[in-house]
Parts: sequence; C-alpha cells; structure tokens
Amino acid sequence: MKLISHLMLAIALAATGAIALAQDAKPAAAAPAGPAKPDLAKGEASFAACAACHGADGNSTTPTFPKLAQQHPQYTVKQLQEFKSGKRNNAVMKPFATALSDADMQNIAAWLASKPAKPGFAKDKDLVSLGEKIYRGGIADRQIAACAGCHSPNGAGIPAQYPRLAGQHSDYTVSQLVGFRDGVRLNSTQMNQVAAKLNDREIRAVSDYIAGLR
Repeated sequence: MKLISHLMLAIALAATGAIALAQDAKPAAAAPAGPAKPDLAKGEASFAACAACHGADGNSTTPTFPKLAQQHPQYTVKQLQEFKSGKRNNAVMKPFATALSDADMQNIAAWLASKPAKPGFAKDKDLVSLGEKIYRGGIADRQIAACAGCHSPNGAGIPAQYPRLAGQHSDYTVSQLVGFRDGVRLNSTQMNQVAAKLNDREIRAVSDYIAGLR
C-alpha cells in the first residue's frame, strides 16, 4: 500500500509540474499598440496641395497667408480639425481640411514642424515700440495680459498649448486679432477676451513687433 501511495503522489506531482510548465510557455499578452508615428514623406506629399498659399516649405511669401513652418504640430492639428468641424470658420480652408483624415493631419503637422521658419521683419518704426510694450508687458490699466506670458518672450510659444508666433506676417496677425476681437474667429475664448480690449492701432503695433521676433 505504501508503494502504491508513493506512486500516486509522484504521478500527481508530475502532473502539477506539467501544468505549470504549460502555463509558463504561454506567450505574454501583447502590449497595446501606441499611436502610429507621423510619416513625414506622406506629410510632405499631402502638403503639396497647400503650397500655393503657404509656400513649398511652409514659409508663405504672401502676407495674408500664414507661415506654418516650425509650428507646434499639436497646434496645427487642432486648427485643421477645427476647420474641418467648422469651429474655426474659413471658407477656403474647410474643403481642404475636410478631405484630410486624422492621420493626414498628423503627418502634415509633423512635416511642417520639421521645416525651419524663415525670419520676418518689423516695418513700422513708429509703432514697434508700442508693440513691444504690449507684447512684453501688456496694458495693466486695461487688464490686457502680456502676449509673452503665453507665447514666450521670443515668440516660440509653448508646445501643445500656445502657438509659435515669431516671424509671422504682420498682415496675417492683424487679420486674426481683428477676427478674434470682432467675433469672426471663435475657436479661442482666451484670445477673444484679449483682442476685445485692443484698438486698431494697438493691434497693428503688436502684429508688427511679432513679425520681427526671432
């Protein structure tokens, strides 16, 4: 009987070991895949349709069209999504954005971020000093915050939060500030509140100063 008991125990232990080995042999669960990396080559190819207005490398040469080179990709994607949804109303940009998938937007934004922005220049010597005061210090008695607080002293902006402004065409910046002030552009409550307190001269001044930032 002792011999039978020992044999049964040995068989049980062997079976337990086999089960453990089988469990150890199971492949580990695959880690969830992260978001696909942007494809710069596809981004460049998709941007070809935009080059007529924004320049072949994202450096627009037309003052009314913005420079997009070196812009934070998160900001570019956000704007494209809002053109597509209509949150940012623009009859020219909406059909272009509507034709883009989320992956297309990511690719374009990453490619633009990889292109160096060409510097711009302030033009109005009489206004640039006023523009500098507003950009760097705001207007305290009217509770207008300094632009530098969000867009950084050199206009580089803060990735994923506030866009790069340095070197942007002053004509374009004027049009956007006026749009924010007059309720034409409504995709940033913060900018609507700031621009609402600026007059035309102040808008021209700060826009000209931004054009010369680098």
